Amino acid sequence: MARPDKLNKAQYETLAAFRYALRKFIHFSETAAQAAGITPQQHQALLAIRGFPGRDQVTVSELAERLQLRHHSAVGLVDRLVTEKLVARVPSEEDRRQVFIQLTSRGRKTLENLSAMHHKQLKQLGPEFSLLFERLKNVDE
Repeated sequence: MARPDKLNKAQYETLAAFRYALRKFIHFSETAAQAAGITPQQHQALLAIRGFPGRDQVTVSELAERLQLRHHSAVGLVDRLVTEKLVARVPSEEDRRQVFIQLTSRGRKTLENLSAMHHKQLKQLGPEFSLLFERLKNVDE
C-alpha cells in the first residue's frame, strides 16, 4: 500500500472546513425531519423513493441499496413508513411476486415541505460549498 502524501496545515484546514460545512447541512436536515414528525432515515427513504431514476417507486432491494442498508433493515424501515401512512406497498402489474414501494399523498406532502426547506438551505450554503470544492480540487497544488 502506497503511503499517502502528507498534507500541509492549509490542506487540513480545508478538509476540516468542508467536513464542518457538511455537518452543518446534515444537522439542519436532521432537525428539519424531526420537526416534520419523521426521522432523518425516514426522510432519506422518502427522498430516495421520489428521486429514484426513471420512476417514482422502488423495490425494497433498491431502497436498501440507495440507503446503504441491509435488506432486513430496509424492510423494517418500510414497515414503519407504511404504519405512518407515508408509503404504500403496491404489487407489480407485470410480476405479482414483486412489490413496489411508493409515496402516499401524505408522504409526498411531507417530502415536498422538507425538500423546499432543503433547497433554500442549499442555496444559502452553496457559495461556501463551491469555495470549499474549489479549494479541495486544488489540494495538491
